[in-house]
Amino acid sequence: MAQTVEVKRNERAAAPLPAPAGDIWQSFRNDMQRLFDQVWNRGFFPSLPRAFDVEPIWRQWPSVGAAQPAVDYAEDEKAYHITAELPGMSEKEVDVSLSGDTLTIKGEKRSEKEEKAKNYYLSERSYGSFQRSFTLPDGIDRDKIEASFAAGVLTLTLPKTAEAVKQQKKIEVKAK
Repeated sequence: MAQTVEVKRNERAAAPLPAPAGDIWQSFRNDMQRLFDQVWNRGFFPSLPRAFDVEPIWRQWPSVGAAQPAVDYAEDEKAYHITAELPGMSEKEVDVSLSGDTLTIKGEKRSEKEEKAKNYYLSERSYGSFQRSFTLPDGIDRDKIEASFAAGVLTLTLPKTAEAVKQQKKIEVKAK
């Protein structure tokens, strides 16, 4: 049975979080992102519309903390859907908020206990806090965004406004 997750709404625009002092890798990633943005915006690559402004993979790697959750995006006639895998977490450990056009998922996965009797040579399980933010496209009914959590998967439903649904039009493809 799906649990309901409260979506908090903040009218103030969220300012980008500064990189922690001394995080040279974050500074390097930011410089590389600016370089790629400059190349992309000068017309070297064709522009591709994106429904969600997703961070490039090199920005998703955290310098400290848990790995970023895997996310799927889908769209149907009436809504956008975002699902995020959050194994080992409960709905109480997940925070979903909306600030301006930015939807943010954050949480913290805590280690249950420390095992001192075992010697670990490799541990691929991540613990710590995470945060993912997405810029919403136009035409979302922000007051009707819903979030549910079941079996370690967070599902967000972002319904389209009636106006956005009306603007959709099927274009017939004809053979020549």
